[in-house]
Amino acid sequence: MDVEFVEQSIDLPTGPLRVLQLRESAELPDVGDVEWAPVAPYWSVLWRSGVALARELDRVDLGGLRLVELGCGLALPSVAAARAGATVLATDACQEALTVAERNARLNDVVIETATVDWASPDVLVERGRFDAALAADVLYERQSVHPLIQLLPRLAREAWIADPGRPAAEVFLEQAADRWTIETQVRGVIRIHHLTPVPASRSA
Repeated sequence: MDVEFVEQSIDLPTGPLRVLQLRESAELPDVGDVEWAPVAPYWSVLWRSGVALARELDRVDLGGLRLVELGCGLALPSVAAARAGATVLATDACQEALTVAERNARLNDVVIETATVDWASPDVLVERGRFDAALAADVLYERQSVHPLIQLLPRLAREAWIADPGRPAAEVFLEQAADRWTIETQVRGVIRIHHLTPVPASRSA
């Protein structure tokens, strides 16, 4: 890719992570604003949700777990999870994003696997077997993403961690997800991190 990158250092509890992003994305205004979304490519933005989720994962021992990140973009949560001991598959619909995700992993001396995945046709991902957890950071800025994610998550993982700044599409997702998942939410500044676990059988019956 004939583009210019800049490197940033992101402070996490156990130490900083280095991340590459497009220079033009690094120079954008406040990308934490719920009413604001950048001109595509979305993947090139270092979203606050990704930083918050990475910091949350950095606090946990993930040794031995299989994790998958959806819409990984720059893959900061994936890199943090790999550093915390997880085996990580980072996915995105955009191959360019995955190329940068792999570079970010190497930059931090961790290994992640990557795969091109379209949520509308996720069978190739589901065929890998259920993951221990799915990760997603600010992937619900469009309402059309809600239904595919609702359908995919139960097939894909035993639980999920989803970070967002309170976008309207995320609110719709949470309302629909409550039928299948118990949702616990942590507030980290302007970002909310939702931990989804299966609804107990007694409640779903």
